[in-house]
Amino acid sequence: MEGRVIRAVSRLFERVSSVFLLLMMLHVTADVFMKYFFNAPTVTYYYMIGVVFLPLAAVELRNEHIAVDLFVKRGSPRTQLLFYAFACLCGMLYFGILTWQTFRDALRATAGRETVMANFLFYVWPSPWALPLGMGAMVLALGWNLCRALKSGRAPEPAKSGED
Repeated sequence: MEGRVIRAVSRLFERVSSVFLLLMMLHVTADVFMKYFFNAPTVTYYYMIGVVFLPLAAVELRNEHIAVDLFVKRGSPRTQLLFYAFACLCGMLYFGILTWQTFRDALRATAGRETVMANFLFYVWPSPWALPLGMGAMVLALGWNLCRALKSGRAPEPAKSGED
């Protein structure tokens, strides 16, 4: 049950990130057009944060994050599992701390109705919420992958890049 929820949330964040990517592409095109033809550039504060942080959990659930296993892969399956469990726990602690801090930052930005300087009033306070959402989902994904690895008794294989 928990795995379906975590996978569903990570897929949702991945799709939202794809929408942000499409919007960013359209907005950047409009920005270039406005800058060169009307000398009036637009702004792109929202998209990059969503594109980078929301799909973290989806990438983790597919074991597609960068992995360096130069020495660990030579160890026994038990040794590999221990290193994997240690890495997952460190990652959960790290992303948990980042989730907490970025949540506090997003609350502060929202309470202050954070804006940026422009020719008009431009609110940017919604965009920081992508950080605690994406990193919180990453904590859940790491925990889920750790549980699956412990249940199976072996560390997962990293995804193949297809460039070998």
